[in-house]
Amino acid sequence: MARIKVRFNLGRGANFMKWKVQYPNGEVQYYAPSEVQLVMKGCQLRNHKGVAKKIFDGGNKTVCAWVLCDEVVINTSEFLQLDTYCHKFKYNPRVQPNWLLGGEVVDNNHYDTIGSVDCGLYLI
Repeated sequence: MARIKVRFNLGRGANFMKWKVQYPNGEVQYYAPSEVQLVMKGCQLRNHKGVAKKIFDGGNKTVCAWVLCDEVVINTSEFLQLDTYCHKFKYNPRVQPNWLLGGEVVDNNHYDTIGSVDCGLYLI
C-alpha cells in the first residue's frame, strides 16, 4: 500500500521552510508551519543513511529524511500544545545523521501518531 510522505522543505523557492505533503496519487501540498498543525497517523520515520552521512561529513544538504504515514489531518485552528508535554523528534544530519527521540536513534521506527508544532515534530 502506498503511503503519504511528509517532510520539511528546505529547497529554495516559494515553498522554502514549508511542510511538503505528497500523496500516493502524486498530489503535493505545501503548508506554512505557523498556519497549520499536521497530525499524522500510522507513521514511520525514514532516513537515507548514506545521504545523511555525506551531509554529516560536510556534503551539500539534500533530501534524506521524511515521515511515511497512512493519514494526515491538517488542523488550521485549535492547535494541540504538543511542545509543552510531548517528546520532540530531532533530525539534523549536520549534527547527527539519524532521527532521534530522547537521545536514542529511532530511524525506521513506527509510531501511532506524530504531530507538528511549527517546524518541529512531536510524539503524541
